[in-house]
Parts: sequence; structure tokens; C-alpha cells
Amino acid sequence: MSLENKSLVTIDDLSNGEIMALFSLADGMSANMKEQHGLCQGKIMASLFFEPSTRTRLSFEAAMQRLGGSVITVSDIGATSLSKGESIADMARVVGGYADIIVIRHPWEGAARVMADYAGIPVINAGDGGHQHPTQTLCDLYTIQKERHTIKGLKIALWGDLKYGRTIHSLIFALAKFGADILFCPSPGLEVPQHVIDKLITEYGGDLEKLGSLDQTAKDNLFPLDAIYTTPSSPHQLAMMPDISVQIELKEGVDALYVTRPQKERFDAGEEGRDFKEKYPVVDKKLLKGRVFRKTLVMHPLPRVDELAYEVDADERSMYFKQATRGIPVRMALLSFLLGARGLDVPEVDSPPPVDYPVYRHDISPVCPNPKCVSIQATEIKYLKPEFKIVKTRPLTLRCVYCEHGFEPKYVASTDWHEGKLDTKKYHDADSHWARTIRPENLIVFNKAEEAQAHGFKPSHYTGGHH
Repeated sequence: MSLENKSLVTIDDLSNGEIMALFSLADGMSANMKEQHGLCQGKIMASLFFEPSTRTRLSFEAAMQRLGGSVITVSDIGATSLSKGESIADMARVVGGYADIIVIRHPWEGAARVMADYAGIPVINAGDGGHQHPTQTLCDLYTIQKERHTIKGLKIALWGDLKYGRTIHSLIFALAKFGADILFCPSPGLEVPQHVIDKLITEYGGDLEKLGSLDQTAKDNLFPLDAIYTTPSSPHQLAMMPDISVQIELKEGVDALYVTRPQKERFDAGEEGRDFKEKYPVVDKKLLKGRVFRKTLVMHPLPRVDELAYEVDADERSMYFKQATRGIPVRMALLSFLLGARGLDVPEVDSPPPVDYPVYRHDISPVCPNPKCVSIQATEIKYLKPEFKIVKTRPLTLRCVYCEHGFEPKYVASTDWHEGKLDTKKYHDADSHWARTIRPENLIVFNKAEEAQAHGFKPSHYTGGHH
């Protein structure tokens, strides 16, 4: 099987079998690094980094050069035509004519999706705002697989900034795909966004149990747990007696502790200047003495600030420098796959089937509520039409195809309004039964009554709370 010309924008773009095949090739490449030179000879990688990067950028460039390919690079948005108001689509078409593959990091969520849609060559997302960072997740999974020889059934604790950490968001979905249980340990105020939780439960099944009811004694004996996600195959159901079940779940300890720094560069105005350190426990020797961490792998995507003590570096459980080093063979394997230099022997591995959602496309379209979404930026709205997946009907929920933020529109209408008679051109509350009877291809949604009225729709008696 070949992945040639495929792009990697989110971790969902690879099946579990494809990920395991990548790891197998990475093993072979790391064992014989010199033999890989020439595999991508004559190929050019465009390295477009519009946010700071050390490990990701250098490991991609080193990976391409070890494969015998060459690199053209941009690292300053001010040195490109984007600073003159050029759209991402135009840049994608131009760079797509210069290179064979593009690696992009950009502050706008969904920018990598736009690049992939217009470049005409494979595109790899090296981080788009707070959305996803799929190749970091491949490095993380590879490290867990190498050290534990499996991912299924493991208990992985995610620690720190779970709100803005794009590495966290990719990793959550990947761990769920592979059947791991996830322990959420956020710094207060930096919990996992609801749209990430919604996607996790909707697409991967399982249960998420919030642990607000866990008594303080139990919490003190464990660590600052906020919630636990258990896979559908987990033997313990937490919903019955959360405090007792948590004790059972953690009896054998945590398999990996994934630590992240506060992503201060993404904080909104209300969060800037807040000191999260008081309630953001430092991972140090003292913490790791706890029985629950006896055999725990300590992981971190780096860079670290104050959340991970330097004294842990000498501990045999520390994995973060191994994670960084393993980024070279993992990215070499990925580049060679996407460039068609290597075929793919995909093993039979259980993988959740992709969910085929109906898509909302209409000239009357809501705007994505995420201010960091690529689809609402001034340079992109000239050509980008908002597009959403209809992920739920109760309540009606749309998810942006670019940044994956979800929202619930307030009102609905149908294009099929009784043979076009104006007196039947009505809009209704989105939580009325009408929202469930309108076919996706006829659905029109509005966030405000004024929007519906501006398009000639009148309120029905299914508005204003009358159902």
C-alpha cells in the first residue's frame, strides 16, 4: 500500500495500521541510518515555520537530508508575501510548484488544512495554533510503544496545560484510537476544551467521568486528577462509584505521565499575567516517589519551563530526550511514505471506523466562533467558504472542518419551504423538533434571529421557547 500524495493534517488522517507500519519502518531506519541516504534524492521539502520551533523544524530538515533530499525554508512570516496580505491558498499554489512536499507550522487553526487543499502536493501539519500537532503525537506514541510494547490498555496521565496544548489534543485522539485509558490532570483553568471532549466521546466511544465528587482524601492519595476517560473495552465502569473505581483503576500505577508547559503565547486577554504555578504542581523527585508513579514513563514534548524539574533528567523513567531523538527516524519514515519512496505493509490492527458526518454547506452560513480559526481571517474569507460537519442533532451541533471547534446554532430553517410561498418561509428554535426533521441538504442555520429575518424568514411558533 502507498501513502503517496496523502497529507497529514490531523492524527485522524492515519489509521492505526498505517501508524504501526510507520513505526516498523522507523525501527529499520534508525538501525541503518546511513543506508537511507538517497531514498529521497532529488526531492525538495519546503519547510514553512511561521511560529518558533527548534525540535520539529530541525528534526524534519535533518530527516529530509538524511534521506538524501534537499530543503527550502521560510521561518519569518515578515519575510514572506503573507505579510503583504497574500492568502494561504495563493502561497500554497506557488510553493506547491517549487517543492515535492510541504511542512507547515502556523498560528491559525486550520491553516494546514487550507495548505493541503490548495498545494497539489503532500502537506504535513507541524502545528496549527492550539489545534493539532500530529507528528509530535507519532513521536509520543512511538516512544510509548518502544518502552511498553503496546498502547492498548495503558493508563496515560496528561498533565498541565490541556486547553491550549496542541500536542495534547492530537495525543488524546490517538490514545483513544489505540484503546488507552486517559487521566486528565489539568492546571486549574486550563482544562481540555469541550469541543475536544465532545469529539472524543462521539467518535471513540468510552466514558468520561468527571471527578468532582472524589473526596479530598482520595485525591490527596493520588494526584490532581480532574477526569478519567475509559475506553469501551475497559473492564471497569467508573460511572457507578467513581471514588472506589479510581482507586481500582490506579492500583497498578500510571504507565506514562505526559507533562506540558503553560502555552502562554496562546492565552487570551483574561489569562495573560495569571500565575498558574501555585496550582500547577511541579513534576519532581518528590512527586515521582508516589507509589502510583513507580514505573511511570515521564514524557514531555519540550520545551519545558518550570513544570518539570531538571533533577528528573537523571531518572531512568525520563523519556523526553528520547522522544526528541526518535523524531528523526519517525519523520524519515513519514516523509519517505508520503513521497512514495517506500511502500507500506499495513498490518491488521483494530482501528475505530471513520465517522461519515453529513456536511453543512450553504450560501447562508454561520461564522466559526473560534477567533483563531483560519476561516474567519481577513486574507482568507475572500475565497474560503465556511464548512461544518453536522455531528449531532440533539442538540444540533456543527463542527468547523478547519479548526474542529463545535457550536450549537440557535435557529434553523429549511430551503424546502413549501413551494416557495413567502408566508411559509419560517425559522424555528434549533432545539425544536424541526431541527431533527429537516434533511441536511435543506438545512439552514442562524446564530441570531436578526440573521434569519435579514434573509426574509419569519419566526414560527417554534421560537421563543414555544415547542
